[in-house]
Amino acid sequence: MANPFTFGKSLSAMQANFNGAYPYGGAPRGLNRKKPTLVSDYRQPNAWGLHDMHGNVWEWCADRYDRGYYAKSPQQDPQGPEAGPESRVMRGGCWLSHGKSCRAASRGSNGPGYRSSAVGFRVVLVPGVP
Repeated sequence: MANPFTFGKSLSAMQANFNGAYPYGGAPRGLNRKKPTLVSDYRQPNAWGLHDMHGNVWEWCADRYDRGYYAKSPQQDPQGPEAGPESRVMRGGCWLSHGKSCRAASRGSNGPGYRSSAVGFRVVLVPGVP
């Protein structure tokens, strides 16, 4: 089974911005910063050089949300139903979350009009694509 985090089987507030009073996997309790932090404040990028993939802000995804979708989805790169509710998937937890919610497999949803300091998105640059 794969590890739940890029750092391994546990998550502490030294590795990601979340409510450090509720770490995951036996990690020590830590700081609760009570707000989002700047990208790369945590100097531990994952294997692809990406920072802050756990916690900080929920990542707003393009995938439509359907609670039962994974039971019938393709196993590789499931992207949500093509049609359906306007709600979109949010992944990875935020600065308000407990450590267990900061896994990439942890997901929630909200409609397109939802606004919060606990939700953001990632800007992606694909090499060679204008």
